[in-house]
Amino acid sequence: MPHAIRIHRAGGPEVLKWEEVEVGEPGPGQVRIRQMAAGLNFIDVYHRIGLYPQRVPFTPGVEGAGTVESVGEGVQDLKPGDRVAYAGPLGGYAEERLIDADRLVRIPDKISFEQAAAMMLQGMTARTLLRAVYPVKSGDTILVHAAAGGVGLILCQWASALGATVIGTVSTEEKAELARSHGCAHPILYTKQDFVEEVQKLTAGQKLPVVYDSVGKDTFARSLDCLRPRGLMVSFGNASGPVDPISPLVLSQKGSLYLTRPTLFHYIATRSELEQSAEDLFEVVRSGKVKIEVKQTFPLSQAAEAHRALEARRTTGSTILTI
Repeated sequence: MPHAIRIHRAGGPEVLKWEEVEVGEPGPGQVRIRQMAAGLNFIDVYHRIGLYPQRVPFTPGVEGAGTVESVGEGVQDLKPGDRVAYAGPLGGYAEERLIDADRLVRIPDKISFEQAAAMMLQGMTARTLLRAVYPVKSGDTILVHAAAGGVGLILCQWASALGATVIGTVSTEEKAELARSHGCAHPILYTKQDFVEEVQKLTAGQKLPVVYDSVGKDTFARSLDCLRPRGLMVSFGNASGPVDPISPLVLSQKGSLYLTRPTLFHYIATRSELEQSAEDLFEVVRSGKVKIEVKQTFPLSQAAEAHRALEARRTTGSTILTI
């Protein structure tokens, strides 16, 4: 029987259990895939600890790539042997799984399973942030927190390719160099520098039209001080913990600011939205403007160790679980 990681209660990495599972045959509109790799993302931690509650037991993971094994009734666009990838729904930490066919996209020939598993959630998130939430244009200066992380490195490259100047926060000199080599023009070492003061200096006091923040509690409040009047605060993660509640009056006092908390899945809810988002991502990767680099690899059975590394900030770029 195939194996999967199962969670029976919320908690630390130790609740990630490697177990045999019964997969079954695909029903109408479904596909059974043999996975080659699964992506590791902070949302997996949120599911594990119960910040985003799930009915237990469940298999975590919202990103993966593999080969179609069989298709259910009514599935016409996919066939056994097709190389496919997805972002959502849950169930990615598995050797084999069932998934609705309309959530899958074919992987282009020049993109590997490993790249696909590392890019679908993070890459389409970056695409949503840069093209839909706030359409970044040439001449913009933007701030990206966690610039050396998975989404961060993609944001830096893609925004730079669009002609924007990227300011990014990182925790170490090594991460600063990594971000710089991926299009971040001004890495800020937040452990030694005040990022609000640095933004003021770099923009000659003009501040920014947008801030992209996946860190959450530790950076949110001061990120508002980096925005110009009518600027947009994009909070799309909470690696340091959930953001404390704020009064809407604060946004007024700091310059009639806008605040949004986007979720990728609301931007790829329809088949046409998913296809457009994936095609934009594949195109920017094929063009070489964005490079998807897998920096860490763990066997799927060692998902607990991968979570420990992620939470301890020991990872950079993309991390995958191999199967």
